Amino acid sequence: MKTESFRGRDFVTLLDWSKEEVETILDVALDLKRRNAIGEYHDHILRAKSLFMIFYNSSLRTRNSFEGGMTQLGGHAHYLEPGKIYTPALPGKEVAYSTERVSDVARVLARMGDGIAIRCYGDPVDWEYGGANELINNFAYWADIPVLNMEDDKYHPFQALADVLTVKEKFGGFKGVKFVMSWAYSPSIHKPRAVPQSAIIAASMMGCDTVLARPPEMALDPEVIEACEGYAEMNNASFEITDDFMGAAEDAHVLYPKAWCPIQLFQPPVGEDDADLAQEIFDSYKDWKATPEHMAQADPNAIYMHCLPADRSWEVTDDVIDGEQSVVFDEAENRLHAQKAVMSLTMS
Repeated sequence: MKTESFRGRDFVTLLDWSKEEVETILDVALDLKRRNAIGEYHDHILRAKSLFMIFYNSSLRTRNSFEGGMTQLGGHAHYLEPGKIYTPALPGKEVAYSTERVSDVARVLARMGDGIAIRCYGDPVDWEYGGANELINNFAYWADIPVLNMEDDKYHPFQALADVLTVKEKFGGFKGVKFVMSWAYSPSIHKPRAVPQSAIIAASMMGCDTVLARPPEMALDPEVIEACEGYAEMNNASFEITDDFMGAAEDAHVLYPKAWCPIQLFQPPVGEDDADLAQEIFDSYKDWKATPEHMAQADPNAIYMHCLPADRSWEVTDDVIDGEQSVVFDEAENRLHAQKAVMSLTMS
């Protein structure tokens, strides 16, 4: 397809992109990865261009894959930490001489660079579900350069691209691939929904037979579920929701167990702002854990996936995450290539 339509576009959620467009992104990512493997430099693509990265939350993979990606493409990534700059804030959430309205920050940075990437979820928005997504969309409204979502409280589209890129590499495609996104136990309740929601969006969009396995209290956003059902119908594939952790793993090709918080943690009206209740719910499902027995339920060629960082010994045992079926480091590397593809297409 023609790639001119990619230029200047925001990348906030995969729901804004068509299956054909995402397939193009994956093709470009694979091409850049192959070029990287043979030492073929491509630093002309974003030469002299700047990406401003605003991190409200800590990061290892996201920060380094964006910085490394911009360097490999010939550009430069600027790390901006709220608190070290005037913290961008929405109207009504401003603090004198401490914050600066998003509309002003976005327009200033748009005059100085070529893209704005933002990570924000959880504490910076007081666990108001959708608050961080609103902030990123407000940046996108005011900036006339691409705004890239490095994870908010609803979506993590770049992780989802890395996930399906890994599936494509391991299985050659998506048709007939049973992709199981499941909840797993962690002693920490402070886990956003972004990864599982974007993972099932991407898997169902690309045509996997997608399964969401979660305790009833860990239900995901109804709008996301509706989108996944639509993608499954479009692809003549299946989308299933179950509360059977071990049963969901039967004959699976992809097992992706990861913790995320129940709605009780969020502020009203979505939740109850009750961390104690959320912890109580979490602790009642300690047996939801990736173990060799769990992997044994799956297809013999199944892969174990996780976005990382994983809570070892709680979400997953060492012999699974470090075992032969684990592809978590391939998946982590693919963040670099997927992000380079999107930046090349939107910022060039």
